Amino acid sequence: MEHCDGEIPAKRSKLSDGGASKDRLSALPDDLLLQILLKLVDTAVAARTSVLSCRWRRLWTLLPKLWFYPGTEPLGIRTAVESHEDTALHYLDVDLLDGNPESVAVWIPIAARRLSGHLDLVNTVEQHGSEDKAGEIGAFELPCFEIATSIHLELGYLGMAVHPLGVFARLADLNLTCVQLHGPCMLGEAVSSPRCPSLQRLIVHGARGLGNFTVQSESLKRLMLRNVHGLEQLTVIAPALLCLSVICCFNSSENQPVANISAPELVILLWSDDYDPRFTQLGKMENLQQLSTNPFLVYGQYSYLQKSVNSYTMKLLRHFQLIQNLSLGLIYPPEITNHEYLMEDITRLPKIAVMILHIYPNRHSFGASLFHLLSMCTGVRKLTLKLDCTTSHPVRTVCSTGCVCDLTPNWKTEELTLNCLKKVEVSNSGATDHEAALVKRLLEWATVLETMTVTFDRSVAGSKAKKFCQMLQSFSRPEICMKGLHFA
Repeated sequence: MEHCDGEIPAKRSKLSDGGASKDRLSALPDDLLLQILLKLVDTAVAARTSVLSCRWRRLWTLLPKLWFYPGTEPLGIRTAVESHEDTALHYLDVDLLDGNPESVAVWIPIAARRLSGHLDLVNTVEQHGSEDKAGEIGAFELPCFEIATSIHLELGYLGMAVHPLGVFARLADLNLTCVQLHGPCMLGEAVSSPRCPSLQRLIVHGARGLGNFTVQSESLKRLMLRNVHGLEQLTVIAPALLCLSVICCFNSSENQPVANISAPELVILLWSDDYDPRFTQLGKMENLQQLSTNPFLVYGQYSYLQKSVNSYTMKLLRHFQLIQNLSLGLIYPPEITNHEYLMEDITRLPKIAVMILHIYPNRHSFGASLFHLLSMCTGVRKLTLKLDCTTSHPVRTVCSTGCVCDLTPNWKTEELTLNCLKKVEVSNSGATDHEAALVKRLLEWATVLETMTVTFDRSVAGSKAKKFCQMLQSFSRPEICMKGLHFA
């Protein structure tokens, strides 16, 4: 026992050499200790390490990134942000639960002065219907972030007003989601070049209170407007803009929407919204390479809504003479008996090199629709069919015999020469008889086809996919390379 009693203190003494009086962990360099604290991804937890020793007391205030989760007191966020030296804070992430304007106003002016990188503020609305009430309880003011580079606000329709003064000198990326806009300062004024000279990407998704949006920016390259409720007037003057998306912004407007777009360098246009050339001026877009439009309803009873949406697509397609890449959706209703076939309303397409069709067949044959489109753009070089095989029917994968979708026989018998088509891709195939019949015709029409790639929906069993591929190979020619996991 004496021997043991003598050895244990000796070992302890060895382990504590420079240890009882010297904290080896604290002896690590600041950079390494900060990396340890960053791994916590929780500023409140990191701050509690200050009780370890004097050395740790202020260490967490040097963190370049701060995270705050629901339940953190607003004053605690303010104190943590204030503790940072100017420009030392590069990343601030704040999550709120059913927040109110006061819970943001307490700390955001301090953050605006200190943050030199990215702000991510997310307000989650827990109670159903609270989003409608959120914008009615006032608004916080978004101050000018003079040195921040990126701001992402997802507010659950919490009210927000933009401060009318100041320059967001370094801001390159701004994302506003579910925002209820208040105040006299227009958002367009705040994001235009005089106040946002470095802005390159702007996303406004699900905003309210933005009836008029005018942006004039020399630097803006990407602009997305999606579900901007009540937008009636849109003006974009952006000589450097490369990508523009306008999705479901005008359809809730009570008045005739008006749009004026000046973006001569535009490369990608996604316009899935109202389009009337009398009120929507797209300007010259000589560099445009990719166009995406509203989906087209193939069969309908021609209600006002169906007629309007289809007409927007047709008018937009008629606006362009040449499109490198066209992306178009074709939607088949589940039940089409006594419905009118609407594809023949499309009488002209621009010259197209690459056609991407997103097809929602709902078990129906889409051969006639494809034949109609291809007959108007026989110079297409690449064709991609992206199928959505989702069906409400638990068993049946094709429609019933005698369905009207198969009563348009011309695509099965008429000749069509696609002497430029070299590549075909079919994705999410359901391995149906309708698809097999279509592919057989495609192989006949495409006289110079080099490759065909087929992938299957995950609901299709491997044995069925393999059998389907064997059938396609029996239609094919030796010079065509058939690609896909299930080809031999």
